[in-house]
Amino acid sequence: MAKAKKGFSRADRISEQIQRELAELIRKGLKDPRVGWVTITAVEVTRDYSHAKVFYTVMDDSKREITQEALESAAGYLRNGIGRVLQIFTTPQLHFVYDDSIARGVYMSRLIDDVVGNTAKPEVDTTDADDGADQGEDADKA
Repeated sequence: MAKAKKGFSRADRISEQIQRELAELIRKGLKDPRVGWVTITAVEVTRDYSHAKVFYTVMDDSKREITQEALESAAGYLRNGIGRVLQIFTTPQLHFVYDDSIARGVYMSRLIDDVVGNTAKPEVDTTDADDGADQGEDADKA
């Protein structure tokens, strides 16, 4: 008898749970002033749950390096907080990676807007209607 496939694998569910818990821990529990407006965009967990790649983005791109340092220094605190909430055998080590997909999306959207804005719309030639009227007048004079 074949087993029915589930919608999500266990690793996907754990990744989503880690993403939610990290967002909450950073928002409420992290007191480091170097961490400003951080958004956790995705989490990828290895098959053995020993490592988690945490993708994040920041509102102010100039504070990207400072935020990276702050998150790396708070990785132990964040891992401990996740370990208390998740009921898994191994709490993954957190590796923070800046996610530039949003910035790339905005850039691509601007490029598309520029291309669409610069395309010339075909103009309707209205001289054909005037030519017929001029020919009628010339025919009357002849």
